[in-house]
Amino acid sequence: MNIEEFRDYCLSKKYVTECFPFDNVTLVFKVANKMFALSGLENQPATVNLKCDPERAIELREEYSDIIEGFHMNKKLWNTITIESGLSNDLIKELIDHSYDLVVKGMTKKLQKELGFL
Repeated sequence: MNIEEFRDYCLSKKYVTECFPFDNVTLVFKVANKMFALSGLENQPATVNLKCDPERAIELREEYSDIIEGFHMNKKLWNTITIESGLSNDLIKELIDHSYDLVVKGMTKKLQKELGFL
């Protein structure tokens, strides 16, 4: 998966916006103003940071060499994933979905209901 495909997939999800809150090369994706994905656009090959359940994060890092602890992130909750690698697009999409779903689940029930997630 390349960075354009990654971007398109993130933006296809409900209530997702993109922005550059840190600098002009770190692209951040948010759902209802909560970050679920980011990428340093200068990185070659392309990498992204995605939120992950702590136990699953460890399992993924042990299974795939292209998934490591989140760079400049909470290492317990975030993974850095080399998307231009041998990882399948299906796995990358699954990890994007997982990150997105974790952020949605962390919202208040009221907000989830307002946005149509409940």
